[in-house]
Amino acid sequence: MCFYRTSARHKSSQRNPDTCPPLNRHNGPLFRRRRHLTTAFLRKLAEGLGRRVAPEVLPENVLARTPDLIVWWSRSSRRVMFFNGGTEEAPSLNGHVYPHPALVFKVNGHSLFVRALADDSRPDVRTPLKTAPYWNTRQDNGLVCMGTTRLPDSISADSIVEWEQAFFRSSFTHAYGAVRLTNFPGGFTALWNHLASGAGIFPVKFLTDANQTLRDFVEGELEN
Repeated sequence: MCFYRTSARHKSSQRNPDTCPPLNRHNGPLFRRRRHLTTAFLRKLAEGLGRRVAPEVLPENVLARTPDLIVWWSRSSRRVMFFNGGTEEAPSLNGHVYPHPALVFKVNGHSLFVRALADDSRPDVRTPLKTAPYWNTRQDNGLVCMGTTRLPDSISADSIVEWEQAFFRSSFTHAYGAVRLTNFPGGFTALWNHLASGAGIFPVKFLTDANQTLRDFVEGELEN
């Protein structure tokens, strides 16, 4: 593996290929003495590729972090949801406070993914995940259709709350593909009608299997 670096005195000549000095008199590549790779060199190479992540203290709920990706989990909670379209029942579901299961979120590039957890505890790499029981969410990989929702500008531990707010403040409008979001008798709208009536906690026994572990979820759907 070879790495090339332009010296300061040759930077201006790069603008016009006709003025670049020949590499050697035989027009072949000129190799200098080999050097061992160092951590400092790799760090500078990564910075040059735009892959630098500013140091940050990661909270306990962060599960994975790269320059382009962050994965975290959120405990079960009660949140307002907004429904628009989908079925005739959607208007009656709109604006209520609902219980939600524990969730795992992933931001990869500008895309948001979400899965659910059967237990309200920090998952490990082998934890089987559940399908997030929400419209606008693909069952096969958890990708969320955010529509015109304004998304946070950054991917960092500090932006986690903003990403969750963007998700829950969006309008849940439609099933994303051929999906089975819940095993609840009567289906999706029957589940949320039941929860709107004052259920204290989300009934996780009605979550469907996502056929993914946490490791699968973290490593899947990486953008090029």
